[in-house]
Amino acid sequence: MAGFIPWALLGCVFIGFGIRCFFSRKPVGFWANSKMFEVTDVKNYNRAMGKLWCVFGFLFALLGIPMLADQNSPFILLSMMGSLIWAISFMAVYELVIRKKYQKQQ
Repeated sequence: MAGFIPWALLGCVFIGFGIRCFFSRKPVGFWANSKMFEVTDVKNYNRAMGKLWCVFGFLFALLGIPMLADQNSPFILLSMMGSLIWAISFMAVYELVIRKKYQKQQ
């Protein structure tokens, strides 16, 4: 239980960031310390980013459920490996879908 609570709170932080994306007037960046590209439709881009953060925050919280099992449960590997796959797919969805759709072509 002590591991699940912080894990679920982090998922809630991701969801909160997604909700913040919905109400942002400027394009929301994804990568830290990188220049934001020019966006064709800011409102729909921020909506897509908000959905991305909310869905992945919810999935991240679900990945913590194996932490509710016994202390030496092998199911904790599902949380660890799942979060690795989660992070890679999170970046892939952003780069291959959202950025490709909303980046202004030069």
